[in-house]
Amino acid sequence: MRTTEIAIIGGGPAGLRAAISAASMGAKVTIIERNENLGGQLVKQTHMFFGSQKQYASTRGIDIAEILLKDLDKYKDRIEIMTNATVLSIFEDGVISIEQDDKYLKIKPQSVIVTTGASEKFLAFPNNDLPGIYGAGAVQTLMNVHGVAPGRSVVMVGAGNIGLIVSYQLMQAGIEVKAILDASPRIGGYLVHASKIRRMGIPILTSHTVKYAHGTDKLQKVTICQLDEKFQQIPGTERDIETDVLCISVGLSPLTELLWQAGCNMKYIPELGGHVPVRDKDLQTSIKGVYVAGDVAGVEEASSAMVEGRLAGLCAAKALGHATADFEELHNDCIEQLNSLRSGHVGEKIRKGLEQVAM
Repeated sequence: MRTTEIAIIGGGPAGLRAAISAASMGAKVTIIERNENLGGQLVKQTHMFFGSQKQYASTRGIDIAEILLKDLDKYKDRIEIMTNATVLSIFEDGVISIEQDDKYLKIKPQSVIVTTGASEKFLAFPNNDLPGIYGAGAVQTLMNVHGVAPGRSVVMVGAGNIGLIVSYQLMQAGIEVKAILDASPRIGGYLVHASKIRRMGIPILTSHTVKYAHGTDKLQKVTICQLDEKFQQIPGTERDIETDVLCISVGLSPLTELLWQAGCNMKYIPELGGHVPVRDKDLQTSIKGVYVAGDVAGVEEASSAMVEGRLAGLCAAKALGHATADFEELHNDCIEQLNSLRSGHVGEKIRKGLEQVAM
């Protein structure tokens, strides 16, 4: 059986930052990533980030991925990378089982940082399985990773940040965005994103949803309708929009299966996207030696995920005896960055959710 000091499950923004942070403290780290390449959602994000210089403001997600990979390379003597590797289980004794290249492996770490991210939520409506109906992440992968247009025209469902950003990227790729729908009476994303969309002449229809998808072997049109204040469909408000792509961007759900399996204390917190683990200020769960960071701990922006990854890496390394003289300074800096990212009206929902999972 292989061993390591810290196993990091997930090689996205939180996982990469956790690995860099822990290795910089002197810990031996193993990154376990199910995909062929590291970077997670960053490799499909062509938009520039907000925040501060520490959070890579004005840098595109794809470029942030490259920066993190270069930082990772500085500690290659302490970091083992396993790609095309899917974690199957975390046993009671802390052993992790993995499937890689049709082989079954086991690793015994001293600590685990779970950074598995989140999966896209979907909507229930007739014919929602027609070809041409995608999640926003799938559309980003097609366009920004593989250079493939998903179709000729798109109706977007969801006016949060992801829905607005992907709509703008679709327009940049020369694809017609016919409308953006949102069930909420208000736009959920940043107004700076919504303003760019509206300047392009794209209608953003709040209090609207998809009622029906039409087509035989592929999507041909959708029927939309208005919603009342109780989110019930209003009869007589239906209208059809011809389109060959319907893109669903209605939120994310934390991928917490491994945390349930490990026996972590979990709570259902709608503000954080669903069931998430209870954790302390160092992001350690109710199971000693099991830490979390990123969307698996509660759905936020990638900037917060990277800061949480850094914090979890620092704390996991320190708990194993890799304390450095500047640990408190680094720790406090992470806390200050997270407080800043979660400040104001925009972070109110996140703050409310985090209050409910603090140990």
